[in-house]
Amino acid sequence: MANHPLIFAFGILGNIISFTVFISPVPTFYGIVKKKSAEGFQSVPYVVALFSSMLWIYYAMTKTNETLIITINSFGCIAETIYIAIYFAYATKKTRMQTLRLVLLLNFGGFGLILFLTQILCKGAKRAEVIGWICMAFSISVFVAPLSIMGRVIRTKSVEFMPFNLSLTLTLSAVMWFLYGLLLRDIYVTVPNIAGMVLGVLQMVLYGIYRNAKPNQAEEKKLPTVVKLEELPTKVNSEVYPVSLPSMGSENGEAKDGKHFEDAQIKSLV
Repeated sequence: MANHPLIFAFGILGNIISFTVFISPVPTFYGIVKKKSAEGFQSVPYVVALFSSMLWIYYAMTKTNETLIITINSFGCIAETIYIAIYFAYATKKTRMQTLRLVLLLNFGGFGLILFLTQILCKGAKRAEVIGWICMAFSISVFVAPLSIMGRVIRTKSVEFMPFNLSLTLTLSAVMWFLYGLLLRDIYVTVPNIAGMVLGVLQMVLYGIYRNAKPNQAEEKKLPTVVKLEELPTKVNSEVYPVSLPSMGSENGEAKDGKHFEDAQIKSLV
């Protein structure tokens, strides 16, 4: 079953689409380098995306026949590390220390603890099962996060904060990884992407309903402005990877004006 041609095909397609998700922040970081300032931007999505890729690589290495998960998430680790390094180089001292604490807590502390406990307490197939449950729970939590953005679209009757291209790309990614996991009979890959597909379709339906609607200006003024990460040309492994995240790019704790769907849409690409 693992050598079924459709498994390989969907895995390759998942890799290709997830690759576009991983490189989508490039314009954002080009702008940061050009301005030599990361003020108004958040590092949280990239730190979390790095953690997600690390988890999926660990899971795939513990199992067999999961090479295509390793390939895309290895690229994801490299890309997210570069993004974080650029952010760290151009962030203020305060946000730089906040980012460093988050990386140490999540990517070193959190992942190290998972690695240590699963190696000590779990053996054989049980280890892959435990890691799979951790990956699945984390990916589902990431997929559910955009509900806050969808609520905002309904309240404001504006899709300004929910780019269609991003929703479409994430939905396609979820579909490819769902089919890959289904054919491979891997519930830990399959289940999170069911949530990804459903929420992705709902986002596109909302876009269709409100794309020509007159924005609710009164409601919009009540909402806090948040950071704009980037307008995607076309961000999973289930990934695929939101909620309104606390800004780490402003000294007074408030982010700059702009759209935040890309910020909140943390990548979980399998």
